[in-house]
Amino acid sequence: MGASGSGKTSMRSLIFSNNPASLASRLGATIDVEQNHVRFLGDLILNLWDCGGQDSFMDSYLSTQRATIFQQVGVMIYVFDIETREMNKDLEYYRDCLDGLRQFSPDASVFLLVHKMDLVREPKVATFDKKKKELQEASGDATISVFGTSIYDESLYRAWSNIVHTLIPNATILSRHLTTFAEACSATEVILFERTTFLVIATSSSSSTTSMPLSLGTDEPEVDPHQLDPIRYERTSELIKAFKHSCSRVREEFHSLEMELYDFTAVLDEMTRNTYVMVIVHDPTIETAAVKLNIRLARRKFEELQGDSLTS
Repeated sequence: MGASGSGKTSMRSLIFSNNPASLASRLGATIDVEQNHVRFLGDLILNLWDCGGQDSFMDSYLSTQRATIFQQVGVMIYVFDIETREMNKDLEYYRDCLDGLRQFSPDASVFLLVHKMDLVREPKVATFDKKKKELQEASGDATISVFGTSIYDESLYRAWSNIVHTLIPNATILSRHLTTFAEACSATEVILFERTTFLVIATSSSSSTTSMPLSLGTDEPEVDPHQLDPIRYERTSELIKAFKHSCSRVREEFHSLEMELYDFTAVLDEMTRNTYVMVIVHDPTIETAAVKLNIRLARRKFEELQGDSLTS
């Protein structure tokens, strides 16, 4: 949901149709509701409704089509253009959408995307925080998640990975087994991606990569040489999607990727028929061939886990 021109269709094209951001300007305005059935993780079908944002359509959604639009909603994503000059009208429509959810889908999650952040000239953090506070006040007692996004950087993947994660049953089970797999491989971290969109499904958890312990006898945090970039997941999604697009332009198919750098090794390979896994290793004594062997041996188990997660 969101006003006309806020960028809903372009982000859907980028995430689910694998189109590059450079082609976003060629997309036309959405007329009424465009429905897409996206097969995500094989047996999990996402029914995406891209609702045109023109006033006549919005008025129809909130009146005659109200029961149809807001019935059995899992997640509502409302997109706000950061540079809109009609914020009051946008907020009025948004509050009406919240009322529709309360009436027909009270358990639906609500994600608000402050879009086109690449156009902000002021300090972006301050601008986003101001907008986030405004949206929180407009939401009343509704539980919301707010993200700043742009189709030209990794922020869009961060937001959509969080959105999709709420729709995957038992994602915590996958994370727990990824942690076990990481320990077996002596890996710093393991990340599971959905095959088509390259959105993050689950990650291993390791306190050694997230904490900053104090050095003995000092008040300063000890510098962890393996401290990982906080936006590494979305950057990886963005880069791999761009690389896959480059492969398709030369009529080649992407299968796997290996990187051996001076301080770490990364292996990206197929885990199941619907997922890719990335294994990050900092131990220089571990060969990439050993990592790939461990991935191959783990495939059957993760096929079973994925099936159990989607059917439970």
